[in-house]
Amino acid sequence: MAALIRQLALVSESKQIPAADVQKVSAAIQKQASRDLAPIWDISATVDSFDKLEDVPVGYWPIIVMDDIGVDGAAGVHEDKNGQPFALVTAAGTLDEWSLTASHEALEMLVDPSGNRVVTGDSPKTDQGRVSFLVEVCDPSEAADFAYSSNGVLVADFYTPHYFDPVKAAGVRYSFTGAITEPRQVLKGGYLSWQDPVSAHWWQEIWFDSAASFRELGPVDSNAQGNIRAVIDKMTATHTQKAISGGRHSARAAGVSAMANHTSTASRAAGWREQIAQILGRSEHSPAPAPSSKFRAAPSVY
Repeated sequence: MAALIRQLALVSESKQIPAADVQKVSAAIQKQASRDLAPIWDISATVDSFDKLEDVPVGYWPIIVMDDIGVDGAAGVHEDKNGQPFALVTAAGTLDEWSLTASHEALEMLVDPSGNRVVTGDSPKTDQGRVSFLVEVCDPSEAADFAYSSNGVLVADFYTPHYFDPVKAAGVRYSFTGAITEPRQVLKGGYLSWQDPVSAHWWQEIWFDSAASFRELGPVDSNAQGNIRAVIDKMTATHTQKAISGGRHSARAAGVSAMANHTSTASRAAGWREQIAQILGRSEHSPAPAPSSKFRAAPSVY
């Protein structure tokens, strides 16, 4: 049986983001979801852009880009009153900065819509035993340094299911870009969260400063936010924003930028227009003949 298709909607309520940029980012995340995420996580998804929330069809999970999302930590994936996921993303003047955040939220929403999915494994903290890791596919390598390009737009790296393997093995891919090289590794700017069943407290391995370290979050009550991930994201929001702020300038696998890519797409568009003009039998620069006020010719049928 084919996997159910998860449908995302990218909507901007920001005054600083042009509609054309929303469409570019939507197409980039769609390509990332189909080409990169789907074969690894066995997930089928569509990502479409819409002008406003009122245009989003019922059944779509919206990713909403806004200039002001209120209190710190509101960014991330939440649940509506029906338990369906939606994400809030802070707008930025640079396309690559907000595209990276939108990609991050889209991938985590697709892999774990509920925000409560856990995987059991050995704790990175040697005085703990088996723990429950929260599945957040982008967090351990969330910094802009490890992002890459889709259609020239910066998108987030993500780990594979092998990330939770018990031991490292040769030839195994632990994240899409290969930046993560072993199970449960946390890269600079990232973090990993888990619950210790003995104390029922949540813990993190974080690399927000000069070196990785552990921190205890204590018990987490998800009732207010609807899911564990929303609570965890709120606790790390400031560090996450700092990690992604480098954008394309610090991304090692960024590739060609959307601006550089525009030269190629503009040239291709010019070629299409020229060919269309030839098909229609007129110069590309000549105005189209005005239709007769008395009658119109019937269209040709082939």
